[in-house]
Amino acid sequence: MDTPFISFRHVVKRFAALTVVDDLDLDIARGEFVALLGPSGSGKTTLLMMLAGFEQPTSGTIEVGGARVDGLPPHKRNMGVVFQNYALFPHMSVRDNIAFPLKMRGTSKPEIAQRVARVLDMVKLSTMAERKPAQLSGGQQQRVALARALVFEPQVVLMDEPLGALDKKLREQMQLDIRDLHRRLGLTIVFVTHDQDEALTMSDRIAVFNHGRIEQIGTPREIYELPRTSFVAEFIGETNLLACKLDEHAGEVMRLTTDSGLTLSAHAGAVRIDGGRVQVSIRPEAIRINDHAAATANRLTARILDAVYFGDHVRLVATAGAQRLIIKGDRAGQAAEVGSEVALSFTASDVWVVGSCDQSSANG
Repeated sequence: MDTPFISFRHVVKRFAALTVVDDLDLDIARGEFVALLGPSGSGKTTLLMMLAGFEQPTSGTIEVGGARVDGLPPHKRNMGVVFQNYALFPHMSVRDNIAFPLKMRGTSKPEIAQRVARVLDMVKLSTMAERKPAQLSGGQQQRVALARALVFEPQVVLMDEPLGALDKKLREQMQLDIRDLHRRLGLTIVFVTHDQDEALTMSDRIAVFNHGRIEQIGTPREIYELPRTSFVAEFIGETNLLACKLDEHAGEVMRLTTDSGLTLSAHAGAVRIDGGRVQVSIRPEAIRINDHAAATANRLTARILDAVYFGDHVRLVATAGAQRLIIKGDRAGQAAEVGSEVALSFTASDVWVVGSCDQSSANG
């Protein structure tokens, strides 16, 4: 990244004795869509509120466009904010809700009318401009909140779990709509979510939060396929975490023995290994069933314990010796009956080392 547009430097936020954000550094480029992803209480919303100006850091600095903004009130930061509950004025029409931030800034009536008309068209609500929020669906209210955040042309748009109240189908559609707006308008968006699918679908980069720190930041593909810690591997998607003893390390390939006695070849990744025990991640969809033609470093014999049909895939639970494994197979070729014995195969690159471990961190 060249000169960052948004910079957090050594940012700490404490509430009494509780440290919510802990010495955090983060850079965001102009026009980038960054998702702050993590469980409840991990610090992501607090960081967003500090960027918006609704909270002040205990220590550290926040810069936007090369100028410090920590200490400035929210209305002087030129940022649009979309909250989870939308925060619409129930007595105002859609048009007046969207116009409100322009009126507060003293914008002329002709310009207000022009800008409101433009964003109403952008979010496909032109025909509903005179309705009140109570007359709108949840998805339409979300579009009004988004339009209100965009109408004064802010330099940054901040979103705090704005899709959480929507049903699955509408939420997925809104994800695509927001992503499309981001691309068309070149917006800088910081988006808080605890939904991994939302982060993977929408963002340029994902910052995974845990206990007030960023465990890993990277593209959706990097976060999913190349997790650096067991927390990231487990939080993003489903995975099999296995504790292993390191037998041999030659270049990028490791020879490992799991605690259950399986011998594996693994890709070392970018993780620094301390000691002779490591933890590896194997994604369920990377494990193939009865693919005897595949040239692969890892082959196991397993027995199917359970099978659940999900429509687009079958989720299998299998045991290889004493090791329990989750497998995601396709509906036809990889479907297997409960109780049957199968051959499992996966490459060394599918066994991704996520760090050193002790036996208590294993699954299985």
